[in-house]
Amino acid sequence: MIRESASRSPELVTTRFDAILQSLGAAPNLDLALLGIVKDVRDLFQVDICLLYLSDPVRLDAQRLMVWDGLGDLAAPPAFADTLANLVAERSEPVNLCDSKALPAQLDANCHVYLGVPIMHQGALLGTLIVQQTAQSRFSESEQAALATLAAQIAGGIQLAKARSSINASASGNVPTGPLFEGVIGAPGIATGTGHVIYARSELAQIPNRDVADIESEIAVFQAAVSRVAGELDRVAEEQGGGLTAEDRTLFRVYAMIARSNELVTSTLAGIRSGNWAPGALRDSIQEHARYFEAMEDPYLRERADDIRDIGRALLNELQTLEPAEERYPARTILVGEDLSPLDLAAVKGVRLVAVISGHGSRLSHLAILARSMGIPAVMGLAGTLPLNSLHGKSLIVDGYKGRLCIEPDVSLKRQYRSLAARERRLSKTLRHLRDQTAQTLDGFRIPLYTNAGLLSDLNPSLAAGSEGIGLYRTEYPFMVRDSFPTEEEQYTLYRKVLQTFHPRPVTLRTLDIGGDKPLSYFPVQETNPFLGWRGIRISLDHPEMFLTQIRAMLRASSGLNNLSLLLPMISRVEDLDEALILIQRARQQLEQEGLSITQPRLGAMIEVPSAVYQAEALARRVDFLSVGTNDLIQYLLAVDRNNERVARWFDALHPAVIQALLRIIRAGKQSSTPVSVCGEAAGDPAVVLLLIGMGVSSLSLSAGDLPRIKWAIHSLSRRQARALLRQVLQLEQASAIRSLLTQALVDAGLDTLMHPGNLD
Repeated sequence: MIRESASRSPELVTTRFDAILQSLGAAPNLDLALLGIVKDVRDLFQVDICLLYLSDPVRLDAQRLMVWDGLGDLAAPPAFADTLANLVAERSEPVNLCDSKALPAQLDANCHVYLGVPIMHQGALLGTLIVQQTAQSRFSESEQAALATLAAQIAGGIQLAKARSSINASASGNVPTGPLFEGVIGAPGIATGTGHVIYARSELAQIPNRDVADIESEIAVFQAAVSRVAGELDRVAEEQGGGLTAEDRTLFRVYAMIARSNELVTSTLAGIRSGNWAPGALRDSIQEHARYFEAMEDPYLRERADDIRDIGRALLNELQTLEPAEERYPARTILVGEDLSPLDLAAVKGVRLVAVISGHGSRLSHLAILARSMGIPAVMGLAGTLPLNSLHGKSLIVDGYKGRLCIEPDVSLKRQYRSLAARERRLSKTLRHLRDQTAQTLDGFRIPLYTNAGLLSDLNPSLAAGSEGIGLYRTEYPFMVRDSFPTEEEQYTLYRKVLQTFHPRPVTLRTLDIGGDKPLSYFPVQETNPFLGWRGIRISLDHPEMFLTQIRAMLRASSGLNNLSLLLPMISRVEDLDEALILIQRARQQLEQEGLSITQPRLGAMIEVPSAVYQAEALARRVDFLSVGTNDLIQYLLAVDRNNERVARWFDALHPAVIQALLRIIRAGKQSSTPVSVCGEAAGDPAVVLLLIGMGVSSLSLSAGDLPRIKWAIHSLSRRQARALLRQVLQLEQASAIRSLLTQALVDAGLDTLMHPGNLD
């Protein structure tokens, strides 16, 4: 292992780890990726043999030897290594021992010592890494820790290499159908289409491959970019004055030499001539050269890798200036990106957008919420599972029910999913007869169903679904698509349109709720923990001029319509609510002094932080209604970042603590005769809705796509049944047991299709 005599410092080992990861990320296929790992590990840790096993896809309890290095003349690895690999897999922890020939009495003699460590990826065993050395004792604890650390770091790279190989195999026709990948369920539904990758313009690693039609034109653009960037660097290097030292000018000359270097230019041109566009070819060339420098042991030369990447970014920026990429979306676009935003969805015009794939996020991220409101499926959290930039132009199937993605599917799989999509359409058609019916249980308990919205394009789908009003209109989206705060008049025009579209149905406009995962580019808020920071009502109270402008626009928009309700977000203490109510009254008085007749709107407070749960009685006495924002409330109660795909399985609306909080809030509302509405994605979950009926919730606000199914569930059960289920649930201590109980109740009520909509025939 890392022996004292090797004169290797911890810093050098860490640096070599980085080089191994870089090489792994650039490997064109799985075989070369794994071979590179065992060679690098054997060299770095100075062992006789290194072996790498992967879990057998058929026999999940078995390990399959993939590659090894250092066997010399041996035709096969030691049999004991196989035994050790299976032992490591069984325990899912490091195993450090001598082979069977080494008895305790012989420890003073040389023997074969083995160390095996598991390679874990997202909680699952991916494989096993084993090293063997002839020595007098077992590997030390520090050696074991070092190998385990490396195994943890290479897990993601191995998974991506596996995905890259399977995608390439499907694209070349070497396998009958493309691979399936599991992500996080974002929005339900089935869609087939063509992948279109959106990438950060300044990030070389995110640039996708794209076929180029005119190779000579692409070469000319690249050469022009090289000439401009190198020329500018030369100019800076020769410029006198400006505070540059002789060393600074020398650095710029070196940068210019690298930019026009024969190696960099030649490798990029080769990539273009192979059919890739200039940014993709440049990406490969820059990464290859950076890895070359990172593999060097001289610290000065290793640092040149960063210089290479800096030059690559400069060339990329110039390419984008010379030939700005015009996004041409396919007829059936499946939008793909590392971290897509709602604005990316809005950029796809017309009805071309059929599905969304995002590397990061969960079903509670705003991207997923917007996808649900648009009625398109979404799969999230795939960044660590497959290289997303390889999906550009690929034929894809998105299964939003199971959180699955299929790449280059065969005819048979396409047929199965078309059948499933047809079944989904038939169910939607069947539920249309409920559109104009009120939502009430079998024994007559009435529950108004409202919809959530954030864009004007959400309004017609809400009306078509039979919405009784807007229970939550997120006013921040119009702020996010601009480069400055909208004026009072601009806000008035928007709010008037929303109120008129739904008149006489009620419309609840939530005041500006920025911060957290909803930043404004022109109003930057830099915080270590934005979800616990300056957001929602806190920003509004610190900027009363901004708050008053919005309230004035809302009140003016309601004139003559009188269907407005105002909702205040992120209320965490009574003082904040009191201060906001005073400002609302001031805005109304201002408008009346200007000669306008303003009807007092209904005022509501959002319950979405734990402190508000425990002050619900006091808050209810001050407002006309309470609205439970389940997305944030669950996030804060369970300490689970709702945008983080790694902890998505801990986010559960049926956690006993969440149920107790909901029950407490609804009881607080009843004490003061204050209606309690529940909004957020939990309101679109049939199992949760059963409990809310039992608790006596006043109304629900949910995505338009969920409304018909929730109305169907409400029509199929009685409030008496819901109350009985609530009593049973309150005796249970595990969310999984609660989910099973409620799912069975829905199945018993004949709602099998509702509970299992994504099952293939």
